[in-house]
Amino acid sequence: MEEKNVFYRDTWAEIDLDALFSNISQIREYLPEDTHVFAAVKANAYGHGDIPTAKTVLAAGVHGLAVAFLDEALAIRDAGITAPILVLGATRASDAGIAARKNISLTVFQIDWLQQAEKFITSDSRLPVHIKCDTGMGRIGITDEDELRKIDTFIHQSDRFIFNGIFTHFATADQLDETYYNKQLSRFNHFLSCLETLPPYVHAANSAAALCHNDSLFNTVRIGIAMYGLTPSNEIKDILPFNRKEVFSLHTKIVHVKKLRAGEKVGYGADYTASEDEWIATLPIGYADGWIRKLRGFEVIADGEMVPLVGKICMDQTMIKLPRSMSVGTQVTLIGKQKDRFISVDDVAKKLETINYEVTCTITNRVPRVYKMSKTLDK
Repeated sequence: MEEKNVFYRDTWAEIDLDALFSNISQIREYLPEDTHVFAAVKANAYGHGDIPTAKTVLAAGVHGLAVAFLDEALAIRDAGITAPILVLGATRASDAGIAARKNISLTVFQIDWLQQAEKFITSDSRLPVHIKCDTGMGRIGITDEDELRKIDTFIHQSDRFIFNGIFTHFATADQLDETYYNKQLSRFNHFLSCLETLPPYVHAANSAAALCHNDSLFNTVRIGIAMYGLTPSNEIKDILPFNRKEVFSLHTKIVHVKKLRAGEKVGYGADYTASEDEWIATLPIGYADGWIRKLRGFEVIADGEMVPLVGKICMDQTMIKLPRSMSVGTQVTLIGKQKDRFISVDDVAKKLETINYEVTCTITNRVPRVYKMSKTLDK
């Protein structure tokens, strides 16, 4: 079923919810049956759209959702989603009360934070918390066992908290060299041994670890990039257990076509010069949409043919060189499939010298998302 979207520009991203459902279903079947899967829908689901993504993956069998900030969690709750939600990042102690009222789990890693947050949680509610251990990522998290024991004791002695989980995050799970990964895993296991009782959720594995390192599974995993059909890194691409389909594609349409004479210029700085008579088309997408200037020279698909971007990409418009005249309204695919041609998110990432995560996150909310699925979700 295709969601009816109303927008007034000829640029849009298509989100294939059938592919998303299939991807997460395959991942779910690959993991042990009793594994709790938390789907990462932070950053507007990596640019795919948090609410439609959340509903789709929950229908496909995930247990809960993971976000970066409390604002993201509240938006999901406001959409009527009641599944467990974990905020992975830091939250102000003064906002612990609203998280408790909304049954949103927060990440904790400082005894001072717990002491302050306790004052903002009313007696009729309790805040579920996950302790974050920094085993080598160097971001947030406790770093020694004394800190862990103090936090563990405080949580259990307080009537305002529920010890719901403990976790860490791997820095190199997407690399073939397992040396640093093993060091982090060993450190996390040591932290776990310091606890008298383990909480309901013990998790360390992200997409790469969940699919490539069985010893990282514990009883809970966090799946992000893999469910969107993207590879955690090119280094482990060939050892992933099954294929997935990309969920995100990006399209626009030609709004103007002109024939330039040899020697005529295109774009800011007038630094593209037609070497011969050339057909130039204008597309209504630019760097304000996340289609950034470094993509100059990248090839996209117009009427089934690969064509280059020419001139500097503008804030709202981009120019392409056509092999022949094409009609206004001709669809141009920037990411995705058209006829027998395909441009992957990784192709764009390679041109930008970055990772695929950044590409989908960079496409701004100014670009409408069109959601497509062949059936109605039950959740």
